[in-house]
Amino acid sequence: MLLLKTSNAVLVYQVWRYSPSFVRAYATQSGLGRAPVVSRKQVTVANDDGRVNWKDLTTREKAARTTQKTFHLGVILTGLVMTGGVAYLLYTDVFAADSRTSIFNRAVDEVRASRRAQEVLGPANKIRAFGEPTWNRWARARPIASTIRKDGNGREHLLMHFNVDGPLNTGVVNMHMIKNPATSEYEYKYLTLDVQGQATIYLRNTDAEKKAKPPGFRLFGAQWR
Repeated sequence: MLLLKTSNAVLVYQVWRYSPSFVRAYATQSGLGRAPVVSRKQVTVANDDGRVNWKDLTTREKAARTTQKTFHLGVILTGLVMTGGVAYLLYTDVFAADSRTSIFNRAVDEVRASRRAQEVLGPANKIRAFGEPTWNRWARARPIASTIRKDGNGREHLLMHFNVDGPLNTGVVNMHMIKNPATSEYEYKYLTLDVQGQATIYLRNTDAEKKAKPPGFRLFGAQWR
């Protein structure tokens, strides 16, 4: 008998003949020709990390992966819709030209630029504008009182009022704007400043401005100014 040692097993060689049953038994005991068995956890909705190939999944595991992917897609779509909604509200309420915040800022600039307003309130850079008082004295942003309604012709009317103060006095600003159907922009009907003990100051008065324009005359059936 001749024995040769290797790193994995001892191979037995015999010069004389052995029975086939002995050779089969020896090969079975040494583990030659046996494929290794790899075990894994069952894939579920909770533990699926995508490492197992789709073709290696059972029918139940495929259903679990499909459910997980559908749920993730729903979460992503919901997030996109919510983000778009917030962006739309932010634009329409703050950045759009006809937003109430933009209109408020424009009216504040009108007050600060008015010489008559400066006479009763103080220097332009000292005039401060703010909304309605709130019960929370720590609140920095005060709501601006405003409302929008439509008349019989379908035109939008914006009514707004807010408070102003300066080194000399405090006052209330009232404004009425009408959206022009042709331009879709709000135009002043009036913008007033009321200070206690003072007559109402008209910063804008469209009706009075129209009356102040010189009347035109008609010639050849046309109105001339």
